[in-house]
Amino acid sequence: MKIEDKQIGIFGLGHIGLPTAAILANNNINVIGADINQKTVENINKGICSFKEPGLEELVKRSVKANKLKATSNLEEAAKISDIMIVIVPTPVNQNNEADLSYVISACRSISKGIKESNLIIIESTVPPETGINVVKPILEESGLKCGEDFLLAYSPERALPNNTIYEMTHNIRIVGGYNRESAEYAASLYSHITQGDIIQVKNMTSAEMVKLMENTYRDVNIALANEFALLCEKINVDANEVIKSANYHPRVNIHNPGPGVGGHCIPVDPYFLIELGQKVGVETPLLSNARQVNNKMPEHVLDIIKKYAVLNPEYSIGILGIAYKGNVDDIRETPSRDLIKLLKAYDVKIYAHDPYVSDEIIKSFDVETASFEDVLSCDCIVVMTDHDLYKTITPDMLINKFIISTRDILNAEEFRQSGINYQAIGNIQ
Repeated sequence: MKIEDKQIGIFGLGHIGLPTAAILANNNINVIGADINQKTVENINKGICSFKEPGLEELVKRSVKANKLKATSNLEEAAKISDIMIVIVPTPVNQNNEADLSYVISACRSISKGIKESNLIIIESTVPPETGINVVKPILEESGLKCGEDFLLAYSPERALPNNTIYEMTHNIRIVGGYNRESAEYAASLYSHITQGDIIQVKNMTSAEMVKLMENTYRDVNIALANEFALLCEKINVDANEVIKSANYHPRVNIHNPGPGVGGHCIPVDPYFLIELGQKVGVETPLLSNARQVNNKMPEHVLDIIKKYAVLNPEYSIGILGIAYKGNVDDIRETPSRDLIKLLKAYDVKIYAHDPYVSDEIIKSFDVETASFEDVLSCDCIVVMTDHDLYKTITPDMLINKFIISTRDILNAEEFRQSGINYQAIGNIQ
């Protein structure tokens, strides 16, 4: 079971799949990456990344040059030549906030056409509980092979933060759940070639699936709590961020930060998998549902702040600082900025946007005008939506007009207000 002698197939070459492939390949393991996006495949084979992640492109270039990493759009062929296959494809929610497993199902169907005896399949995509045993296993067994006897199956949730993915993937603790003990141990052996952190084996695949959902749902609920605190503080002229920081000095308190909503590929999506599970098994989950509602409504609250101090007409300009969902990354998945822009489009105003990490082409896809940092600062109303380091450098003298809203706690409110600026912030309204 020597991993260095195995051919690894990575199905899905996105923000987690490509780093996983590159790390393994740089550990002298042969990796074939498979993705349905032909442009992504072509770029990888040239040593080029389709997204920004510190240190990743260097790993990709090095592993491609060493002939340890190759990419293909033929998923079935990738399965045929692989000994271990890892599925890391998106699992969004549909319009009814139900899990869309179409990418997982498609990848597993391709694998089922190439799977061989003694192969190990690992699912890393975030999925509803029991997806492994009720969805993935039957599809793979369409090959005529039997799970646990002819091939092995495991689940391991990814844990990585954009802009720090390489370090976290190589240092974080890894959770592994197998269809049987042999599956879990084989998967644990693989992950020992990725992370220096401990590898924790839980009872089964479903337990591992639940771990991932609990982690992100905890954060969603915590953020919703912070946002409700902020809304309350606004009504009594209290700075919510100051209060939260002070409360967090308590050794058993860790309140997250309020903000304009929740973005990313995990936190605003994963709680719906548990809500869906609750509906399926007859368990009410009002806390999870309410947290989602609170966080989803925060862009509306930002709009309310704008409307309170602005006269929205065709001559009025609003500048959005930040399209990415979090600071210093180019990731726009589930970004609250999109929701705010949609709300603003209902009003006859000029909307401009800037983001130092997101391309103008992507910004324009939000149906707004792109503008330079300086031009946005000259708008009638400036809304800081993302905590990019660049935006932390804003000072009162940089503003042409006198109205700024910060949805992130990155600026000194008193400094702006003492300079005659109409400064408003979530959790700090005056």
